[in-house]
Amino acid sequence: MTRGKLQTGLLSFFVFFMFMPIATIHVSAASERLIPMGHSIGIEMELDGVFFTNDVMPEKDIWLKSGDRLQQIAGRDVKNLQQLESVLKKRSEDGKITLQLLRGKEQIVYEFELPVLQQIIPFLKDRTEGNGTLTYVDPEKKTYGALGHQIIDSSFNAPPQFETGAIYMSTIDQIKKSSPGNPGYKISTIIAEHGLLGDIRQNSVYGIFGQWVYEGNELLSAPIEVLTPHELKIGPAEIRTTVTGSKVERFSIEITQIDEEQFHFTLNDVDLVSKTGGILQGMSGSPILQNGKFAGAITHMFVDEPEKGAALFLTTMQQ
Repeated sequence: MTRGKLQTGLLSFFVFFMFMPIATIHVSAASERLIPMGHSIGIEMELDGVFFTNDVMPEKDIWLKSGDRLQQIAGRDVKNLQQLESVLKKRSEDGKITLQLLRGKEQIVYEFELPVLQQIIPFLKDRTEGNGTLTYVDPEKKTYGALGHQIIDSSFNAPPQFETGAIYMSTIDQIKKSSPGNPGYKISTIIAEHGLLGDIRQNSVYGIFGQWVYEGNELLSAPIEVLTPHELKIGPAEIRTTVTGSKVERFSIEITQIDEEQFHFTLNDVDLVSKTGGILQGMSGSPILQNGKFAGAITHMFVDEPEKGAALFLTTMQQ
């Protein structure tokens, strides 16, 4: 991710996922008190190689597939785009250059002339990026959780294999409102002066997790009690999220259905719906509170009814 504007999201058939290892950090025994956040964050993950983002046909009847991993060029291992470009700069335009790919478990070798290889560089990447919402910080363990669901890279249609990852504070520059059948999204910019908030050590089905390294206290409030699933009631609750700049705001919702590991809700805050049209891409991870306790985090929206969504219990997210 450059320090520019971002927009992200992953679309399923009916429900919309809103948002993409190094040493894994396991969330141990669930903490009983956590700090609810709601801040917009930029997410960066350095992949463990160079991958094709699209299907490309550099020459007749030769297809390079989305998700193919570039292993070697001219006999040299390639782990990032900088290494690839360095190799190509040293090559002349005479003769062909060997390209070795990994497609699934199959190794494939092609030979291309330099101008052809230069044309495919825009279809390669060594990082994935996006935005979402910070869910909680554990002040005792110095850890955090965000998103409430796994990052799926659209180039692979799978969780990205990554070496390092980081989260940063971001500010909302613009909103594309949701409408029935058309999920809206946030466009945001990383706030450089805040620096690194935390690293990413785990990308699990319940969210992204890592160490909280930011030393300032201005983002943190007092920790509150985590609500257990049997305590949640049908009725009013609130979400904390960011829709303007970097300000975390509180908005009213109505809990409408409670299941074993998740619950459904409806946005009924007139101000929020007027600004967003409903739930947006990038709201994933927004904390939900009821009666002063920390209940869970937004994870999904219903595409045809964008004011309705689903959330994960915080106790499940901490598993």
